[in-house]
Amino acid sequence: QVQLVESGGGLVQAGGSLRLSCVASGNIREIDYWAWFRQAPGKQRELVASIFTGASAYYPDAAKGRFTVSKDNTRNTVYLQMSALKPEDTAVYYCNSHIFIWGSSTKHEVWGQGTQVTVSS
Repeated sequence: QVQLVESGGGLVQAGGSLRLSCVASGNIREIDYWAWFRQAPGKQRELVASIFTGASAYYPDAAKGRFTVSKDNTRNTVYLQMSALKPEDTAVYYCNSHIFIWGSSTKHEVWGQGTQVTVSS
């Protein structure tokens, strides 16, 4: 009923920038949480940014000062602006959201399919 689709990944040189986008579609009543995670080969998936509706964004140390999450509620879209990229930022980046759909009081956690970000040295 609801899906997330990421875009914007690609290959970039170290020090460069990328902006990822994630669009939610479906029978959406409300989105109260967005997050970006990443997973590098052989590593666990880790949070890189999150934002609750009406609250400030949260960034772990690895992303603080370089990544910025923003959202467009009118488009059900979240963005991740990444700058000063490093080779260790190479990973598949996943969008995650908590969504309420029409006709249900249940909060649904939804994941996107992921988009590859590769940072060359």
